[in-house]
Amino acid sequence: MNTVKVIVECGCDGKFSAFMDCYEYDFGLAGFGNTAKEAINDFQACVKEEKEMREKEGKTMPDLIFDIQYDVTSFLSYYSDILSKSGLEKVTGINQKQLWHYASGKRHPKPETARKIQESLHRFADDLRQVQFVN
Repeated sequence: MNTVKVIVECGCDGKFSAFMDCYEYDFGLAGFGNTAKEAINDFQACVKEEKEMREKEGKTMPDLIFDIQYDVTSFLSYYSDILSKSGLEKVTGINQKQLWHYASGKRHPKPETARKIQESLHRFADDLRQVQFVN
């Protein structure tokens, strides 16, 4: 199985897209929506449609693993119902107001800030992986 990067990003119009960042195949897939979730769901629907179309033509779809990567706005949109800005401030050290600006797409973080958010979330995920409950 090959891994293909799928980039989820917010456009300047506030709409979201999810698209294959790969040119090795004879097809490209993309999804669009008003939210990052909608764009990812639309992308997955496109994958299904491509498989069905190929089957009708007697072709096969390569086995692919999609590695979904987000811009900061799309990540904050996708996880907005799970991760509060208050919680993200505690995890990342970035002020809630600034996180709201990133989430709305009004401002975009500098590469160092995006890296700080990513690394902070990875550390938090590592902490969560170590959680064990007693019976």
